[in-house]
Amino acid sequence: MGTIKLQNIRTFSFHGCLLEEAKIGSDYRIDLEVKTDLRKSSVTDDLKDTVDYVVLNKIIVEEMAVRANLLEHVGHRIITRLFKEIPAISRIILSVSKLNPPIGGDVEAVTIEMEEYRN
Repeated sequence: MGTIKLQNIRTFSFHGCLLEEAKIGSDYRIDLEVKTDLRKSSVTDDLKDTVDYVVLNKIIVEEMAVRANLLEHVGHRIITRLFKEIPAISRIILSVSKLNPPIGGDVEAVTIEMEEYRN
């Protein structure tokens, strides 16, 4: 087994329960860790034998572009799509952070983290 990580993916998205968030948007940070078998690709040196991190990034960016009220909902959509489209993934740890959230305080970010295993 092995791990592939994508760290500090940045998007500008329109998630949130407040009407203002839907209009003005916010900066987000996404971190992804997937477990997969890296043994074959480490020998073959062939992209088809591993999980393509370009595809991982593409899925995240596409799902972050679809508005949601809750970060939990966006995270669930990302995880569901990753498992559906990439059979080689056995576990996902995903963090979605809203940077400078409008919560009436000096807070750098709010983050949800989800961990799921393939059924």
